[in-house]
Amino acid sequence: MNAPIMDPDLLQAFVAVAEHRSFTRAASALNRTQSAVSMQVKRLEERLQAELFHRSTSSVDLSAAGEGLLGYARRILSLNAEAVGRVRAHGTDGRVRLGVMDDYGTMIVPPLLKDFIAGYPLIHVEMETGLTSTMTDRLGEAYDLVIAMHPEGRVEGELLRTEQAVWAASTAHRVEELDPLPVALYPQGCLFRSWAMQALDQANRPWRLAFVSHSLSAVEAIAAQGLAVTVVKSGTFPPTLRRLTARDGMPRLPRAEIRLHRAQNLSHAASLLADHLVAALRQPAS
Repeated sequence: MNAPIMDPDLLQAFVAVAEHRSFTRAASALNRTQSAVSMQVKRLEERLQAELFHRSTSSVDLSAAGEGLLGYARRILSLNAEAVGRVRAHGTDGRVRLGVMDDYGTMIVPPLLKDFIAGYPLIHVEMETGLTSTMTDRLGEAYDLVIAMHPEGRVEGELLRTEQAVWAASTAHRVEELDPLPVALYPQGCLFRSWAMQALDQANRPWRLAFVSHSLSAVEAIAAQGLAVTVVKSGTFPPTLRRLTARDGMPRLPRAEIRLHRAQNLSHAASLLADHLVAALRQPAS
């Protein structure tokens, strides 16, 4: 015998009566007539061949069968709404311009974009990687969204997570023992560049700028060959390098904040991607 099909409209009426403990209040909440709600509940009871409420002149209470059904009804209605929303959103189209730091753009964001595009195949995402210190100034003009790095304590944008800046060097060479210390860094405007120089100067550690590049992979390759030390994020620390600490004679570096910036008047497509990135990247408050 096939199980009866439970119409979402009937379940909605049932849940409303169960929550309000009144056919009158349920009808008002659903913007329907009381007789219509009563009829829908009666139809549901007939399909299930069970009494869902104990009715009296003063109260409406769930029966044992009604109590057993309520949780399932809520789940069915929730899944129904989720399915409808997903199907409708699946047809959302548009273009989103995303700016992000090089390491996040190569290691962190791509799998998140894969998941996003799977749900919204008609949305086209254009991603640019590089120094984000100037990207936020071009929000709305060149970018819809920017994932940028800031010193701790900034209030602009939405905080996603914190990252500890750490020194890194070759696994095969003790380059940190050289004097002056060769350093591979990024161009002016990079937060890690200014932090590294300031930390070494404050520690009275002689150093020289051995290599400068916009390319994260190039800087890390120089460090991996033992030609210089560099600075990377703890969360994206490359396996080809070795972490340096105070035991290696290196001064401690500050922590950075990773924040999402949204342009004003975002399109629906951009808002969807922004919410997806926040949900995936935001660390729970400790």
